[in-house]
Amino acid sequence: MSIKKQYYKTKPYVKVTLDLPKEAAPLASEVTVAGDFNNWDKDSNKMTKLKNGNFKHTLNLSPKQEYQFRYLIDGITWENDWEADKYVPNGFTFDENSVITL
Repeated sequence: MSIKKQYYKTKPYVKVTLDLPKEAAPLASEVTVAGDFNNWDKDSNKMTKLKNGNFKHTLNLSPKQEYQFRYLIDGITWENDWEADKYVPNGFTFDENSVITL
């Protein structure tokens, strides 16, 4: 898994690219990203499945903020990003949410 952040001097956002490797979801047909940047909408940020089996998605997020998120695999299984900046309790279960710090 990886999180790539691209900062711009002249744009009011940071380009964040999320990459979920095939090993994290080897049998997945669909992966979405839900987080506080999309009101935890399970359907609005569908990741693209690449030929190598990885899933990828790019977001434009406001700088100087933190965003909690998780991956939803095939609408059933929640997964964190193994390279998140940090993790916080999600308040619903004993699981944690991934956090991106910009």
